[in-house]
Amino acid sequence: MKQKFHYLSSTFLLHPRNYSKAKTMRGTSVLSWILIICLSQVAVRSQYYSHTLPYHPRPLVVTHLHFYMHEFTGTTAVVLTQANITSNNSSVPFATLVAINDLLRTGPEPDSERIGNVQGIALLAGMNASSTQYIDFGFNTGKFNGSSLSVFSRGEAGLAVVGGRGQFAMATGTALFNPILINATNVIIEFNFTVIHY
Repeated sequence: MKQKFHYLSSTFLLHPRNYSKAKTMRGTSVLSWILIICLSQVAVRSQYYSHTLPYHPRPLVVTHLHFYMHEFTGTTAVVLTQANITSNNSSVPFATLVAINDLLRTGPEPDSERIGNVQGIALLAGMNASSTQYIDFGFNTGKFNGSSLSVFSRGEAGLAVVGGRGQFAMATGTALFNPILINATNVIIEFNFTVIHY
């Protein structure tokens, strides 16, 4: 019985079709080893991080900014969506999402120098018209031309500065605001920023 089995297995290996399969498997095996060796070299030579260098912090700078936001209702503040509720005594319904694109000026006068613009969104998340805001204050003239400050906070008296770009990269701080004028067509808000940055 053993001889017969040996004979059958020899016949199986010597068949031309099976011989080409064995040759293909041997070629695949060699190719696999070459691929494994190449990948191991790549793994040795590559890293997911750069060399760690000692940290030498630059001195922090505190900058105070004072300017005014001019909003003209109907052209620069647009209601995107609002919740459908049955009763609401607020002038702005609960869950109203507003897109903001307003001018920044040096003074409360409509013809004062324009220094940039403010863009963002505000969500009225409380029944008392309180809001959560994400706003970017971009400057396009003067010392901070091309820089911006990002605010993300509840709409209380003070807003949190959470970052910036340009000269305000990695900025933190606070923004205090004071409404100067609010009527059916215009809103003028005074801002006082205290910003800590590099």
